[in-house]
Amino acid sequence: MRVNASKRLLLVHAHPDDETINNGVTMAKYAANGVGVTLVTCTRGEEGEVLVESLANLASNADDKLGEHREIELKDAMHELGIKDFRFLGAPKLKWRDSGMMGTSQNDRKDVFWQADLEIAAAELVKIILEIKPQVLITYDEIGGYGHPDHIKAHLVAMRAAELATWQIQKIYWNTMPKSVLAEGIAKMKEIGSDFFGAESVDDLPFAKDDEFVTTLIDGVEYVDAKMAAMKAHETQISLDGPFFALSN
Repeated sequence: MRVNASKRLLLVHAHPDDETINNGVTMAKYAANGVGVTLVTCTRGEEGEVLVESLANLASNADDKLGEHREIELKDAMHELGIKDFRFLGAPKLKWRDSGMMGTSQNDRKDVFWQADLEIAAAELVKIILEIKPQVLITYDEIGGYGHPDHIKAHLVAMRAAELATWQIQKIYWNTMPKSVLAEGIAKMKEIGSDFFGAESVDDLPFAKDDEFVTTLIDGVEYVDAKMAAMKAHETQISLDGPFFALSN
C-alpha cells in the first residue's frame, strides 16, 4: 500500500495496543490533517495476558490463538483512529512471535522477535521506508520504554533501518515519560488512595526520564475520545476499571 500524502509519518511498535497507548492521539491528529500515517507492528502479541474471561482460551498456555484475535483488535483500533495503512513487519513472508517478558522461557524460542536477526528484521523495515518515504519516524527509546524485550528490539530495528535506508528520515522521535508528568500522576493517584506501580516517587521508576529529554509535545486533546475508543478495541489487553484503564502484564 503506497502512501501518497506529501507528509508521511512512520511508527514502529512491538505489539497491537502499543501504538494506541503510546501514540493514539498523535496518530489520529495527523491522519485527520491529511498526513500519511503508517504503522508497523513487529509481533502479534501472542504472549499477552487475556483480561476477558470468556476469551481466556486464546492464551498462549491454552489454544494459543491470541495473536490472531489481536490482529482483529488492531484493525478495529485503527478504524477508530482513522489509520488505513497498518502492517506487520515482514508480512507476509516473515512472522516474528511475541517474546514475552524479559527472563521468561519464551525469550529462548527461535521464532520470537527478541531472537530475530537484527539485519534481517531491519531490512524488512527498510523496504517500507523506501516505499512510503517518511519524513518522521516514531518508536521507543533505548530501553523500550520499560524494558520489554520486544520494545527494545523494535527500537534497535527502527534505528538500524533508518541507518541503512537510502531515504533520509528528517526527524526521529523516541517516546518517553518525563519525570514532571509522572510525578503529577503519582501525586494524583495518592490523592485517591491508589499507587503507581508501587512507586513513592519518580526516582523509583527506571523508565522515568529527566524533562530535558523531551523535545516535542503534541497537542491533540480533541482526539482523546478517538484514543479511548481505540483502547477499548484492544479488549483482551485493556479493560475499563471505573475511570481507569487496566492493562494486562
